[in-house]
Amino acid sequence: MNALLNSGRLLPLLGVLLLLSTVGWYTKKIATNYVFDQVAQRGQTTLRLTVESLNGALGRYRSVPFLIADIKDVQKFLASSASLPLDNQINHKLKRINAAIRASDIYIMNDQGLTIAASNFDSNTSFVGRNFSFRPYFQDAIKGKQGRFFALGTTSSKRGYYFASPVYVNGAIKGVVAVKVSIDKIEAAWNISNHEIVVTDKLGIIFMASKPAWHFRSMIPLSDETKTALKSTRKYNEVLIQELAIVEEPDASSDHRMVNIATNTRPLEYLVQNVPMPVEAWNVHILSRTASARAQAYTIAAALLFTLISMILSATILLLRRRRLLERIDSQQEARLQLAKRVKERTYDLKIANSNLIEEISERKLAEEELKKTQADLIQASKLAALGQMSAALSHELNQPLGAAKSYADNAAVFLDRDRIDDARKNITSISTLIDRMASIGKHLRNFARKPHEQTSTVFLNNIINDALEILATRIKAIDAKISVELPREELWVVGGQVRLQQVLVNLIGNSLDAMENLPQPKVEIKAIRNNQYIILSVRDFGAGIEDEAASQIFDPFFTTKGVGKGLGLGLSISYNIVKDFGGELSARNHEDGGAEFVIKLNSQSVKSNETII
Repeated sequence: MNALLNSGRLLPLLGVLLLLSTVGWYTKKIATNYVFDQVAQRGQTTLRLTVESLNGALGRYRSVPFLIADIKDVQKFLASSASLPLDNQINHKLKRINAAIRASDIYIMNDQGLTIAASNFDSNTSFVGRNFSFRPYFQDAIKGKQGRFFALGTTSSKRGYYFASPVYVNGAIKGVVAVKVSIDKIEAAWNISNHEIVVTDKLGIIFMASKPAWHFRSMIPLSDETKTALKSTRKYNEVLIQELAIVEEPDASSDHRMVNIATNTRPLEYLVQNVPMPVEAWNVHILSRTASARAQAYTIAAALLFTLISMILSATILLLRRRRLLERIDSQQEARLQLAKRVKERTYDLKIANSNLIEEISERKLAEEELKKTQADLIQASKLAALGQMSAALSHELNQPLGAAKSYADNAAVFLDRDRIDDARKNITSISTLIDRMASIGKHLRNFARKPHEQTSTVFLNNIINDALEILATRIKAIDAKISVELPREELWVVGGQVRLQQVLVNLIGNSLDAMENLPQPKVEIKAIRNNQYIILSVRDFGAGIEDEAASQIFDPFFTTKGVGKGLGLGLSISYNIVKDFGGELSARNHEDGGAEFVIKLNSQSVKSNETII
C-alpha cells in the first residue's frame, strides 16, 4: 500500500519535471534564436555598409583609366617612338594625376605589356621597364575590354585592385592604361568590436580582413588546378596560401550558420553571413563572435523559465482566490450594472462630441484649401503683373537700338550706292551688335520668369557694369544723375552669369536712382575691390537710406517701400537669389556718410577664360 502511495506521488512529480525540461529546452531555443537574430541583424547592417563602402571606394577609380586613355598626349606618346622629352612629360603628368586622385600607382603599358611610363618612375619600386602582360587586367584591356583584377603587387609586394583601359590611336589599340588602388585604408576602418570582416575572391581566398593574420588564407580547400591558375597569373605573387582552420558547428537551437575557428589559445565560435559582389566576383563575409550572445541567451532563457514558473505559481494562487472572488461578484453585480449604464451614456456623449469635432475639422480643411488657392492666385497675379511691367520696360529699351539699327541700315544702303563698301560693312557690324544687345535684353526678361539654376561661368565684371549703365542710360539722363565708377586697374573676373548678373546691377542701380528721384543733384557711386578670392562690389546712393523697420524685410518677396503702382517688391528678392545661386552674398546697409549701400560679394577667378564652371 505504501509502495503504491509513493508511486502515486512520484508520477506527477516526474511529469512536472519532464514538462519543465521540455519547456526549458524550447525556451533556450527561442532565446538563442532571438539573440542570434539580433546579432545577425547587426551583422547584416555592418555587412551592407561594408559593401557600400567598398563599392564607393572602388567606384571613384573605375573611369579613371578610360579618361587617361582619352588624353591626346598619352595617345601621341604611344604612337611615337617614346623619345626622352615626351617620356619625361608623360611620367610627370601621371604623377600629377595620381597626386590628385590619390591612387596607389598609374602606369602605361605598350601592346606587349611592357611598362613605358608610370607615376612612380622616380621611386625605388618603379614599374617602368617591367612587363605585366601576364596579368588578366592587361589581357582584357588589350582585347578592348575594361580590365579589373585584384592581386599582390609583384614589384611593391602590396595588395591592390587594378583598373585598366585600352588606348586607341587611329582606331587601333596601341597600349593599356592601368590604375592600381590600395586597399589598406579601406581595411583599416574595419576595426569593429565582436565582428571580423573578410573579403574572399571567387576561389575562397581571403585577401582583405580586419584580422591581418587571416590574410591569404583559404576558407575552402584549394585544388591543384586552382593552385596552377594562381601561379600563372601570379595573383598572390609567391605567397603560400594556407587553409583557415574552420569547422562547421551545427546547432539545433539556432537557425544560423555557426563555425569554429582555431586560435593560439582556444577555438572561437562565430556566426557567419556573407554578401556577394558579382561585378568583382568577391564575397564579403562578416563573422560575429557568439560568446557574449550565448551568455545573453542563457540569461534570457533562465529569466523566461523563471517567469514561466512564477506565472504557474501565480495562476495556482489565482485559482485559489477565485472562489472567494466569486462570492464578492454577486454583491458587486448591481454596481457594475450602474457603471455600465453610466459608461453607455458617456460613450453616447463622446460620439456626439466626436461627430461635431469631425464636422469642424472638415470645415477647417475646406477653409485652408480655399486660403491656399487664394494665395496661389495672388502669387500668380503678382508674377503676371511683374512680367507686364518688365515687358513694358523691355519695349522701351528696345526702341532705342531699333531706331539706331534702322539708321545704320539706311546709311549702309547709301554707302553701297556710293561703293563705300568698308563704311557699309561697319554699319552692318553695328547693326549686328545692336541685335545682340536686343537678344540679351530679351534673355534678361526670360531669366526673370524661370528658376536660376543653370550653369555659371567666368565673366568680365567691367563689361557687365558698363552694360548695366548703358541699359539705364535713359533713366540716368532723365534725372541728370552723376555716376561714379571706381574699379582697380586689374581686370575683374567673377563666377556668375552674364545676363543675370547684369539684371542684379540694373535692379540695384535702378533702386538707387528711384531713391534720389526728387534730389537736385543725384549721384550713384559704384566701387569694386579684390579681397583675397572674392570681389566686393558696392552700389551706393545719396538718398534717405533704409528705414529701420524695413531693414529686416528688404529682401523678402513683394515687400516694397514705393508707392502703389511703382513696384511689386520683387527686384531685390530676385537679385538676392541670383547672387546666392552664384555662390555669393548680397547685403544692404546704411552708409556712415548717408544714403543706402548694397554690397555684392562674388567668387573671383584668377584665370581669364570663358570656360563653363560646373
